[in-house]
Amino acid sequence: MFRAGDPCRNFYLIESGSVRVDLMNSEGKSILLYRIGANETCVLTTSCLLSHESYSAEAVTESDVTALVIPANEFQARIASSEQFREIVFRSFSSRLTRLMAKVDEVSFASLNSRLAKRLLELAGKRDFVETTHERLAQDLGSAREVIGRKLTDWEKQGLIARHRGSIDILSRPALTVLCGQRD
Repeated sequence: MFRAGDPCRNFYLIESGSVRVDLMNSEGKSILLYRIGANETCVLTTSCLLSHESYSAEAVTESDVTALVIPANEFQARIASSEQFREIVFRSFSSRLTRLMAKVDEVSFASLNSRLAKRLLELAGKRDFVETTHERLAQDLGSAREVIGRKLTDWEKQGLIARHRGSIDILSRPALTVLCGQRD
């Protein structure tokens, strides 16, 4: 949808589908900032439209996406003239910013074991398996693929998980839940 350095030309309200927003460093390493789903907006887009600055991250669709697209000039006019539109935009902005700050806290203070266990459980939902790769987990957690691989190897030896190409079986949900509470 956009890349770092792109000008912000539209406001998006996602109606269906999923968009992934990543921050990338100069070496090409990325970290997941957040995902945008149905009835959500992008805090970065809102910020860029309000400040008239370019994007500092990139957004990629993870599935087919349907979105309401409002051009920047119309967004500015609606912000100025519609209290209801302003309320919708700022409520969404505030909610997303609060979740983004929680992510910063998690990345800064929670152990990688905790973050990895939490991510596996999130991806699994009620299922006993996760369809993902070491690379995707590393991007989601702001780590290196090799580090994630070592952690997963340790957990496999402990009987917590079983790894397969492109998927991970969760063998001990209670043990992963305990790991979620670890702090640095």
